[in-house]
Amino acid sequence: MERPRVLLVEDDSGVRRSIQLVLHARGYDVRAFSSGALALADPASISAACLVTDYRMAGMDGLELLRGLRAAGWLQPAILITGHSADFVAASEDRDRFADILEKPLLDHRLLACVDRATGRA
Repeated sequence: MERPRVLLVEDDSGVRRSIQLVLHARGYDVRAFSSGALALADPASISAACLVTDYRMAGMDGLELLRGLRAAGWLQPAILITGHSADFVAASEDRDRFADILEKPLLDHRLLACVDRATGRA
């Protein structure tokens, strides 16, 4: 059985590795990157069933990454993780671009529930 691919973009290596391990243990194939530019440069990114991305990153933020993926024809759900208030992000005009917004520190069960919904496993 093929494992759904999750595209993970997080500039903090510890957070990225933690999320990668949690998703992998749940049965996901995780492609993890430290920047949006690296994710966009990988042709396999377009085959991801779901995006999990940090909001604030150096160079390219999560919204810019999502715009780049959409421009390349990727239409799957995206989950935004942020160290900023989720209320602030949810109130922004870009809120509807993301299936879910999660605040750091992440709770594993909430992240998994969001990814499961986004990939149709829920």
